[in-house]
Amino acid sequence: MLSRVLLAAGAAAFAASCGQGADEDVAVAEEITENEGAATDAEGDSDETPGAAEADKLAAENLAASLAFLEENAQREGVTTTASGLQYMVIEEGPADGAAPVSTDIVQVHYVGTLRDGVEFDSSRARGAAATFPLNQVIAGWTEGVQLMNEGDQFRFFLPPDLAYGESGTPGGPIGPNEALIFEVELIKVQSPERNLKAAQDFLAENAKKDGVQTTGSGLQYQVITEGEEGGASPDEDDVVKVDYVGTLINGTEFDSSVARGQPAVFPLNRVIDGWTEGVQLMSVGDKYRFFIPPELGYGVRGGGSIGPNEALIFEVELLEVTERSEGGAAE
Repeated sequence: MLSRVLLAAGAAAFAASCGQGADEDVAVAEEITENEGAATDAEGDSDETPGAAEADKLAAENLAASLAFLEENAQREGVTTTASGLQYMVIEEGPADGAAPVSTDIVQVHYVGTLRDGVEFDSSRARGAAATFPLNQVIAGWTEGVQLMNEGDQFRFFLPPDLAYGESGTPGGPIGPNEALIFEVELIKVQSPERNLKAAQDFLAENAKKDGVQTTGSGLQYQVITEGEEGGASPDEDDVVKVDYVGTLINGTEFDSSVARGQPAVFPLNRVIDGWTEGVQLMSVGDKYRFFIPPELGYGVRGGGSIGPNEALIFEVELLEVTERSEGGAAE
């Protein structure tokens, strides 16, 4: 729902231009004959259907109620109002060194959205999955408000209609016209390609100095955890491998694990990220390695899923089996 951007200014301009055109048509009709002008006026009146009148009334009532709610809410202790009319309250502050986003960053959040009367209309917590999105591609109240936060912060936002879904609301959805909205938001992570790249470079530079860490010509780093029996098969890039692995970010967050799933992974070695294709070829069956993969050998600037743009990755990999593929591409 948050990705639906309301282009209020454009909609208003379009409506204004349509209204102006209708007025000019009526004026021309009145200049032709009085009767035709009267007919035109009658036809215009017929456009005001009972449904449209009720919608206009609801929009006006909601706007008055929203403004009254926000006016009263602004007087509450701990509520701050910005120049745009956005109101917010700090529920809990995260670590002092948590990153703060800019509008072009990608953010990961948990949130609960409610109407003024407390009715919940959307919740990442209810779905059991945090939401990730570019901050400049959501409603204006979110774009402004989340930039006031740092990673780990929890805020409560009170959004005026013009910073939410405006007079349109969400047609067919739970948000009516001119509704003020309340969101409780926890900022989990800020994804910035530039910041992530610097963090990755800094991490890898320090990591390369550790005992046992080897760096290849491509920039891939690896560390031998345990070695298998002598004579174990080593794969070529065209082989199919069977592995157990755990993948983490440089902050220790686990994002993937065949071990947790209880099922080793099987795949052609040339069908995975470059860091894997290169790294696993260094191993023999029974070996267990730790790989430190630069962004350009991982998911790059695009990232993927819970992996942000330009993130360095860490994998612990145990090579269980190597199967050669025939020329037709099938495993033998």
